[in-house]
Amino acid sequence: MKFENLRVVVTGASRYFGRALAVGFAHLGAEVYVSARTVEAAERTRTEVMGSARDRIHAFGCDLNRPSEIREFAARVGERTDRVDLLVNNGARWLDGMDLEAASDDQIVETIESTAGGTVLMVKHFLPLLRRSLRPDIVNMVAVRDAEGASAATAGAAHEAFWAAKSAQAGFADILSRRLRPSGVRVFSLFPPDFSTADPRFAEWAGVASPDGIAPEEKLTTQALFECIVYAVEQPRDCFIRSFHFEPR
Repeated sequence: MKFENLRVVVTGASRYFGRALAVGFAHLGAEVYVSARTVEAAERTRTEVMGSARDRIHAFGCDLNRPSEIREFAARVGERTDRVDLLVNNGARWLDGMDLEAASDDQIVETIESTAGGTVLMVKHFLPLLRRSLRPDIVNMVAVRDAEGASAATAGAAHEAFWAAKSAQAGFADILSRRLRPSGVRVFSLFPPDFSTADPRFAEWAGVASPDGIAPEEKLTTQALFECIVYAVEQPRDCFIRSFHFEPR
């Protein structure tokens, strides 16, 4: 229970890496506030957790394309806790297709707004709670995966608007790290290549097969990414890690 006093917020937590983060931190004793596009999707993450960790996960609906829902999410978390120690910006809206003209204007704007704008607004509205923490950290998952968990790094299926949104997210994280550092709020990002989406929903990472049939040891694993975040969070407060860049095997 190494994180029993930690308060964690995770967006995009209905499945895959977001759900793994929620489950992992809850099993380590943290109170975890998870969001998904609908409260029903977020609630599934909570109900699938075994043991007492389930009671440490709190589910909220929050569409990152809707500023009012982001504001409400932050306000509702603030009603349950006096601070947030770790904000994980994992949620992103996927848009596939390699033809710029094939996507509608609305799809393009929604993709950029939810991924880039959603990340900016999440930080803006959770900063007051983060500033109340003695150990505030922000993590940005700057990775490219589609709605089914497949990697665009290998499939090459991401639309240009999605790449634009992810680039904006990375740029925001970089400048945010520089500007918040003097106040003690650390900001770091993960830049992984293709990685296994094996789902440790019950904290059973060892030996779990990847959905795409590739054994976990042949890819970067969800567990490894989670442990990178845990490592960074545990570092002394004068240690600022801006990003983790991973090389494919």
